[in-house]
Amino acid sequence: MIIPNHLKQYVVNQDYKSYTYIDQATWRFIMKISTDFFKKNADEIYFEGLKKTGITLNKIPKIESIDQKLSNFGWRAVCVRGFIPPNAFMEFQSLKILPIAADMRSHKNITYTPSPDIAHEAAGHAPIIANKDYSEYLINYGEIASKAIFSSEDLEVYYAIRNLSDIKENINSEEKEIKNAEIKLEKANKSITYLSESAILARMNWWTVEYGLIGDIKNPKIYGAGLLSSVAESENCLKKEVKKIPFSIDCINYDYDITEQQPQLFVTPNYKFLSKELKELAKSMAFNRGGEYGLNIAKKAKTLCTVVLDDNIHISGKVKEYIINQKKQIIFISFDGPTQIGINKKQLKNHGPDYHFEGYSSPLGNLKKIGKPISKLSNIELIKSNIIKNKSVKLKFEGDIILSGKIISILKNNSKIIIITFENCTLKYKSKTLFKPEWGNFDLVCGSRVTSVYGGVCDSSNYFSKIPIDKKKYEKLNLNNEKKVDHTLNNFFKKIKESSEPEVNIDELEKIYIDIKNKGIDDWLLKFELLQVTNCNLEINWIKSIFDDLYNLSSEDSDLSRAIRRALNSFN
Repeated sequence: MIIPNHLKQYVVNQDYKSYTYIDQATWRFIMKISTDFFKKNADEIYFEGLKKTGITLNKIPKIESIDQKLSNFGWRAVCVRGFIPPNAFMEFQSLKILPIAADMRSHKNITYTPSPDIAHEAAGHAPIIANKDYSEYLINYGEIASKAIFSSEDLEVYYAIRNLSDIKENINSEEKEIKNAEIKLEKANKSITYLSESAILARMNWWTVEYGLIGDIKNPKIYGAGLLSSVAESENCLKKEVKKIPFSIDCINYDYDITEQQPQLFVTPNYKFLSKELKELAKSMAFNRGGEYGLNIAKKAKTLCTVVLDDNIHISGKVKEYIINQKKQIIFISFDGPTQIGINKKQLKNHGPDYHFEGYSSPLGNLKKIGKPISKLSNIELIKSNIIKNKSVKLKFEGDIILSGKIISILKNNSKIIIITFENCTLKYKSKTLFKPEWGNFDLVCGSRVTSVYGGVCDSSNYFSKIPIDKKKYEKLNLNNEKKVDHTLNNFFKKIKESSEPEVNIDELEKIYIDIKNKGIDDWLLKFELLQVTNCNLEINWIKSIFDDLYNLSSEDSDLSRAIRRALNSFN
């Protein structure tokens, strides 16, 4: 598996030994109630997919094993640290790599966690990949979403959501911390001034990959990973209180709250229909439309974008300004901050972000007298225009832009001129000076029109090797280190496990149960673990006592109570 260098920073090793006995019991509980419930309510590929993608039921799966199984479908899997940036997640997906967060949710948040964990990433996402049409949709989505332009406002919301999710998942978080994180998210959401391409694609992802239903709208089945990994919402979502809407592009007009259960869901007739609607949506995006529309989207976003010119010239940076003539032709473009120039998505030598560190600008279009762009000029036309190395030249472009300076180098690709470098250069547009000699050498890119604009940079490996990402922004809170493990509780889970393997020792388990009671420990999952290993043998009094305790708890009106009820019913 080849992972681009800039994505490697998100990849970590799955520290399997760090999972506690409580973690393993949490996984077993989730999978137990899921197994019975999803036989009736999940898409038919789900159970076949569990086996084919290496999702074990009785213990947390090893991501290495999932990776090996997914390779049979042309996919791979990597372990990542929690909430990675959306654009990075999509780029992994476009490469047919499933990023899996290795953390395991606390059993205090067993019914739902807004923070990525292995129950969601593995048991939720992986199984449906076994369906060829769905796999194709994921790949198509990843490729399109990785080109979507995200805004600086999107990033602030992402940071706020990630922070709130991590704090909520941390059982040691205080109410004040949660409240402050909620205020930050609310502030970030209120700061949104427009819906970016990335936000639009995120909505489509949410209503399909995360919370999608499939089949008959009157009796839909679950395929979305968010539902497949949510103990509570998987049950609640099928109730009539949750509105079911036929899936279409219109889903992008519905916002969502990552921390709450959803009031409506969308039902697709099949997975091929997802790809059909996605391709329709892609037609309206900047990478397909280019031109003034694409530049306007990129400028508004204030994030790294790539502008593609004819002859496959790629310029990557933050679009600062552009000038359009009366014919609606783009005649000048400028970028702010580190900028990269490439051909066919490969950075040109000496034209990386370290060289164009303070930005980049260039006129575009035809030379005025000839009516052609420089890249289309014949050798005779080049000579007549004095475009010769070591010659001083004055070039007049359509749109009243005039460039004067001495040519010190000419860079070609497939015999076409791509970049001409000038010294002592002046660039003027009417009465405005766009470039001065004291600013250094000027690199004229010989493109005539903007054919595409997409999010991100053209050659990320080279770009980010020179301009590193601020990792602090993307690091997940280290919950494993912050979370104080209840060693007494964990030790009881360990004892139960050891007393039931290789054979169940009822007498020893009864002693453990008595010890638990004597120590005043009242933990529902611990009780359920005892029922699980004894196969809920209600003929034994102390086991019947545990069952009755849990049955009483299951009669309450809460998501956890309903989950326990489902688990108890699975013994019948």
